[in-house]
Amino acid sequence: MKVSFVIPALNEEGVVGKTIRSIPVKEIEEAGYTVEIIVVNNNSTDNTAQEASDAGATVFLEEKRGYGNAYLRGFKEATGDIIIMGDADGTYPLEQSMDFINYLVDDNCDFVIGSRFDGTIEDGAMPALHQYIGNPLLTKMLNILFHSDYSDTHCGMRAFTREALDKMDLKAPGMEFAIEMVIEASEKGLHIKEVPIRYKKRGGGEAKLSSFDDGWRHVKYMLTRKFGKN
Repeated sequence: MKVSFVIPALNEEGVVGKTIRSIPVKEIEEAGYTVEIIVVNNNSTDNTAQEASDAGATVFLEEKRGYGNAYLRGFKEATGDIIIMGDADGTYPLEQSMDFINYLVDDNCDFVIGSRFDGTIEDGAMPALHQYIGNPLLTKMLNILFHSDYSDTHCGMRAFTREALDKMDLKAPGMEFAIEMVIEASEKGLHIKEVPIRYKKRGGGEAKLSSFDDGWRHVKYMLTRKFGKN
């Protein structure tokens, strides 16, 4: 079986290489898997692409910026039986990847998502507005509207099987892609597992989130999806 890591990157020079090298390739290979690492350069204006290539990743250029656009391109290029998502900024513990793989393979899960709130959040890793208000409220709203039971709908470290990916109808171009995926996983009846993780401070690069704008986009997406455009 092959494991594909898909990492979107927009101006992550100085940290994307460290993120790639944090992937426990040797541990995964010793467990019997082959590994490919895909970085989607989302039209960066710095040295992100070269740094990622130097660290051992295969780099694809996606000129249409957007969190969803980058991931959709990466999923298209990935050839693995298992796909693992993670940001390029060093915030997610990719060294914990075998835990995600084992849940998929040994426990027959379809979709595994990290939980920062069931795990630990390093001091300074998440703004207080996001940690205590934004993320909990958005998670609660999604759970109520879509009858799910997530503790952290916006955690970006996720893993799923190729079959699960094929079942999910993913198309959102921007940050709302994060909640589109968890809604799709629930609505398609996937076997979902949450895994506590340690969320870390950014290792560098540019912060991409806009608290109000991205929060409103998530709310609008959920309401539109649930109740229709009218």
